[in-house]
Amino acid sequence: MVRSKISLFCAAAFALATSAVAFANSAAAQTAGPPQASKTLNTVKARGELRCGVIGTSPGFSLPDSKGVMRGIDADQCRAIAAAVFGDTSRIKWVVLSAPQRFTALQSGEVDVLLAQVTWTMTRDSQLGLQFASIYYYDGQAFIIKKSLAVDNVKGLNGATICMLASGTSELTVQEYFAANKMTYRPVVLADQEELRKAFLADRCDAYTSDASNLAGFKASRGDKGKDLVILPDRISADPLGTAVRNGDDQWFDIVRWTHYALVMAELNDITTENIDAFKKSQNPQIRRFLGEEGDLGATLGLDNKWAYNIVKSVGNFGQIWERNVIGVDRGLNNLWTKGGLQYTPPFR
Repeated sequence: MVRSKISLFCAAAFALATSAVAFANSAAAQTAGPPQASKTLNTVKARGELRCGVIGTSPGFSLPDSKGVMRGIDADQCRAIAAAVFGDTSRIKWVVLSAPQRFTALQSGEVDVLLAQVTWTMTRDSQLGLQFASIYYYDGQAFIIKKSLAVDNVKGLNGATICMLASGTSELTVQEYFAANKMTYRPVVLADQEELRKAFLADRCDAYTSDASNLAGFKASRGDKGKDLVILPDRISADPLGTAVRNGDDQWFDIVRWTHYALVMAELNDITTENIDAFKKSQNPQIRRFLGEEGDLGATLGLDNKWAYNIVKSVGNFGQIWERNVIGVDRGLNNLWTKGGLQYTPPFR
């Protein structure tokens, strides 16, 4: 009986001590100041512009329009970051990069953020000195063919000549898929997506493989001629496209990550460019914090408290970005979690 009472006493004392430590840690987390000042943020502010690395030739992601204005979901994510930092989406320098140039440009500091249809992989995360702040597009590798080839699935491409991008994930994914299915193919590997499209249209290959979203944008860009092209239904990989920044700058990482979450948060609450000012009168504490009407969330990122307001006012919410840029692709996994997708945001508090 005595031993039992001692055991109970010890257990109670341990639980009390654990609770005290947890409370102290929680209190410290609540009162902790902003993280160490961001070298990247300071550089961007001193320079007066954000240097954003993009592909620049990809319909729906990054491609100049007839007036030379960069358009696409990647371009608008860059604009959202500029809006968060400067309150001005025009303060961007677009750095157009080929697939082999992307990582070196980020590593060297030539660009501050990389939004160039980069698939988040383990080795890119662990070995290249960069990290992925968010997944802004859930994609998968697919194949496009000319309707005249009369093939209705990837298994029908046994022995085919396939155009694919160098220095991307396409080569290894195709190699592994065809080997696993005891199929053969002849690769045509080029360093630029535009060159791949030209090669495909010139019949240098039977099929062209890339992310399904990229192929959909290519098909849509062909106008009426797009009817002669078929995107096969198979997806041979899951490719999360991520926003990449350099390792070692936690505050910049947080700014880029929470910029994407701000776009999602706005869509979840039906806040748009057009109606955002009406939400300033909201009594919902989370929305008031989000818009900078109370609290001081901006300071935790080293930004103005209106940072999220500036993003949505300038660029819109994630759904608005999707609707004006992505053509011929159902949102699917890219929908909000409330609509069966994977786009989700932690609380703004």
